Amino acid sequence: MIDKHEDHLASIQDEAWELIDRKYRAGQAEHGGDLWKLPKGELLDSAIDEAIDQVVYLLTLKQKMFRKG
Repeated sequence: MIDKHEDHLASIQDEAWELIDRKYRAGQAEHGGDLWKLPKGELLDSAIDEAIDQVVYLLTLKQKMFRKG
């Protein structure tokens, strides 16, 4: 890859690291516990809930971006 690609990748990695760190710490403060100890079913259900939230947020953003008037 050329330097511009390496720089772009590094910026994405830096932002992802910061977002993951902040989200993990907030979740720990709110929920506590050991995420890796959750039963598989509970972890899967929580992940599905998060995915549904993401779809709702993205569709709402799309509506706001392309709404006329």
